[in-house]
Amino acid sequence: MTYSGNPVSPGIATGPVFLYTPFKPQLSETHIPADAVEENIRQYDELREKAKLELDAIRAKLETEDPEKAKIFAAHNDILFDDAMDEEIRDGITYDNFTPEWAIQTTYEKFIKILSKAKDEIIRERVADLRDVRSRLIRIWHNVPEKNLSTLDKPVVVVAYDLFPSDTATLDRSKVLAIVTEIGGPTSHSAIIARSYEIPAVLGLRDAMTVLKDDETVIVDALTGKVMTEPDEISLTDYAQKREDYLVKGADLKKYTDVTAITKDGVRINVEQNIGSASATELEGATCTDGVGLFRTEFLYMGHDQLPTEDEQFEIYKRVLKAFGSRPMILRTMDIGGDKKLDCMDLLKEDNPFLGLRALRLSFAHLPIFKTQLRAAFRASVVGNLWIMFPMVGSMDDVRRAKAIVNEVKSELRAEKIPFSENVKIGIMVEIPSIALISDIVAKEVDFCSIGTNDLTQYSTAVDRLNPNVASYYQTFHPAMFRLIGQVVRAFSAEGKSAGVCGEMGGNPLSAAVLMGLGMRTLSMGIASVPSIKKLVTGTTILQLEKLANAVVNMSTASEVEDYLRRELASVL
Repeated sequence: MTYSGNPVSPGIATGPVFLYTPFKPQLSETHIPADAVEENIRQYDELREKAKLELDAIRAKLETEDPEKAKIFAAHNDILFDDAMDEEIRDGITYDNFTPEWAIQTTYEKFIKILSKAKDEIIRERVADLRDVRSRLIRIWHNVPEKNLSTLDKPVVVVAYDLFPSDTATLDRSKVLAIVTEIGGPTSHSAIIARSYEIPAVLGLRDAMTVLKDDETVIVDALTGKVMTEPDEISLTDYAQKREDYLVKGADLKKYTDVTAITKDGVRINVEQNIGSASATELEGATCTDGVGLFRTEFLYMGHDQLPTEDEQFEIYKRVLKAFGSRPMILRTMDIGGDKKLDCMDLLKEDNPFLGLRALRLSFAHLPIFKTQLRAAFRASVVGNLWIMFPMVGSMDDVRRAKAIVNEVKSELRAEKIPFSENVKIGIMVEIPSIALISDIVAKEVDFCSIGTNDLTQYSTAVDRLNPNVASYYQTFHPAMFRLIGQVVRAFSAEGKSAGVCGEMGGNPLSAAVLMGLGMRTLSMGIASVPSIKKLVTGTTILQLEKLANAVVNMSTASEVEDYLRRELASVL
């Protein structure tokens, strides 16, 4: 059978399916008869031994692959056999007649609350380990096999209803052949991560968790959006050759990675990198890019039970700034909400979260968290070229309020005699049409802007960008998008200020060509897109791109625009 979805990260892969469903038990207080205590104590002992076997197996596997991760699971073993918690669990079963599951839940929750209040940061960090061990014990109690993207035992095609940023942030890249999900489009975070990791991905494949079976061999063609089950030998051979051809073409494209992005008529384009962490892998991009056009700092908050401290953020921001030296590092303040949730914050459940309390609005609602991030950023500014950018700005009221908070933070740091750079540029994301339409006004009050084309398209076309049912209405090549972007670029250029792009349109050669033709000189993207954009830049002239842009803004449909660009740019793609 052949199924269709949205090809969001190119490539071809063949391998066994791994159906990924995170374990989330529904727990309630449950009791056992008094005469069943001995039997339940025995079951608890068996439960611990099964958990120990899992932990030992994971640790043994990681000892050679990732010794630091192996230490984590050694610590989990220590928690599993902690005397104090063990005694309390046994007492819960014996004297309160709790089931082992409920005794584990209540005991671990008690110790989690105690450790959460500790003044010592190292002790507080153990909370996440306690949660992990508790989850492991309860999962085994329910006879549910482990599903974990960080400790896969073989290369697989990961199939899920959806992958949250916290899932993708911890996945073992070397073991993920491809990603297939039931929801999501080209601008979802699963897609963005897949492209940055160069993992083939097909999203929006309806009923993927039902129609695909655990461990069955599938072919994922993320060039066309096809997923094939039960492939015969001819298909396997055919796609093996297609994959080889694709890899050869990709290897040739990588030759452009280190070239300087200058057009044939001598115009310099800044090719910057979008990052989500300060990992060694992401910082390798410092050797071939002109800066960080977007640091998605929300990834520092995801997948953790505690908010990152000021010092933790300071160290991470400092590491990135040092890596890029005098080149700009644009730090986007916490962009939480919409499709991005946190374990360490209780966020309101909203009927329409993309239009709700998210991004800058959420920062305004949680000022201590916002100011902690700003303090960490300004402290780090002394080692590099920091630019700070606010997301989800809808009005001049937002701009002025955010700048006032920045000034408060700077005043506090001065009073505390903590050094910081006075030359930090303050800018905004342009992703709400209301701010784009008054870009001539906002350009007078901020230092720069970066256009977030993912959300700008979503809000301009009134389409949920994660909903596969309306994917065809999400049109990044809609002529209105280019008209709106052109207006922003002209407004900022008139003030002598930079207007870049950090959304997915910046890493797509077709749309990037138009953006440059509209006057944009800074493009930021996932590292995987850098070679293709540099090839485009060095193979064209600004005059040629200006003619393309003038033609595009006068067209009437997205398909007309895309077809035209593919024809005109065929020789440099």
